[in-house]
Amino acid sequence: MAFSISRRSLLTGTAAGVSLGVVGTALAVEQKTQARAAATAGHLEKPNVILIVTDTTRRDHIGAYGNDWIQTPNLDKLAAASLRFTRAVPEAMPTVPARRSIHSGMRTFPFRNWVKRSGNESGVWGWQHIPDDQPTLAELLSAGGYTTILVSDNPHTFKPSMNFARGFKSLQWIRGQEGDDYMPPWLADDRLIDRYLYQDAGGEELTSKGENLLLANELRQYLANNADRVREEDYLCAKVFRTAARMLESTPPDQPFFMSIDSFDPHEPWDAPRHYADLYDPDYADPEPVSPRYGKSDYLTQRQLKRMRALYAGELTMVDRWIGYFMRQAEQLGLLENTLVIMTSDHGMALGEHGALGKPSFALWPEMTDTPFFIRHPDGKRAGEAMDYFASTHDIAPTILSFVGIEPETRFDGVDLMPTLDGKMPSDSRDHFTSGMNNYVWVSDRQYTMISKNDGSDAKLYDIVADPDQQNDIAADNPDIVEQMFALVLEDAGGEPLPSYG
Repeated sequence: MAFSISRRSLLTGTAAGVSLGVVGTALAVEQKTQARAAATAGHLEKPNVILIVTDTTRRDHIGAYGNDWIQTPNLDKLAAASLRFTRAVPEAMPTVPARRSIHSGMRTFPFRNWVKRSGNESGVWGWQHIPDDQPTLAELLSAGGYTTILVSDNPHTFKPSMNFARGFKSLQWIRGQEGDDYMPPWLADDRLIDRYLYQDAGGEELTSKGENLLLANELRQYLANNADRVREEDYLCAKVFRTAARMLESTPPDQPFFMSIDSFDPHEPWDAPRHYADLYDPDYADPEPVSPRYGKSDYLTQRQLKRMRALYAGELTMVDRWIGYFMRQAEQLGLLENTLVIMTSDHGMALGEHGALGKPSFALWPEMTDTPFFIRHPDGKRAGEAMDYFASTHDIAPTILSFVGIEPETRFDGVDLMPTLDGKMPSDSRDHFTSGMNNYVWVSDRQYTMISKNDGSDAKLYDIVADPDQQNDIAADNPDIVEQMFALVLEDAGGEPLPSYG
């Protein structure tokens, strides 16, 4: 089965699909494939690597992980060709802390030595540049003879205080996402804002991620950034994966490449073309709740909450479509025969489960912590199989370097996952795993999961064997287990109390 690139096949009964120009480019792709094959025959020995990171992607919303109502055919196809990890959790959250560990192979949690450079307005713990003394994956691969390519629309990693482009020889930044002060906000058509829900039932202005950030202003900036959007190809996730596909065609045939694709979608605002959300909720006529107020979900009606879930699902289906477009291009170019593909995310998103919305620090339940993690080996090793190892973001760098045969001089906190593709365990068996966000910590073994503040207070404990959805807090009846679980947090944090930043 080929990767799906047609909206018609994906969205039966909806409006006609937009043109992807596949027919017009088929001959050019074939010619480039033949040229690459001729140039690399007997010459190119090192394999390629593609890393796909999608923001805010819930594991339980993907068909390969058991979801039966959201359409993700391309992620499902990738999973069928991959080893799929069922206990993957980012070692630190949210966006920037997770990417620090992805690109450095080092733990960001427990957020020690958090330093805010000038130009970094965020108050999220660990939200900072990659420390200068930590070599990045791209730097190590570049030194090892790789062409390194970054394609991203993630606005936070390109702020003046950040350095996530270290080691990349080609940098393609697609501007315009939420949080990107790209275009003057007065370019927004204010009439469009009325399509979105930005006031509560009493007419009070909603805030977004902080009490001083009005959702209406955030949406106005986003609309200004995307004022020239006409068709689906103009949406940011489409631009990301179309740009990445073009970069595939231009990679030197006599040099291996590492391509990192960082798609900010399906991050909010969830404003995919309407037919995507209507797949899951076709009868909605009120202002669209495209972006949540982080915290409690009780400001929404049940009908609004249902629509918000459909909007998120629709956004994910659109992202899946464009992942399919990219993977189909890689397939047509003959690259998948010699390319390792890893796909993961930085965290999930609370959509009313446990009464929470967005990514508040206290909401470290499965909807926030559980992420997809696929490793597709070009030889098809363990394709379609699953493993319940605690794979995480800081494992990506050592795994990729091991695959391509580069031995770094520095030590990583993450582990090499390549042994898992041969049916073996990594060097660290990981009987438990810890993570965190701001002043909250998360720890899990194969029996219990505990969430608490980083001083051990406000603990919630769940028996995840009997209660996998974590609905029944048993902390009050099991103080000894709570103490044991928090001791694991301190152990992973170096045996010292966790930092506090007020």
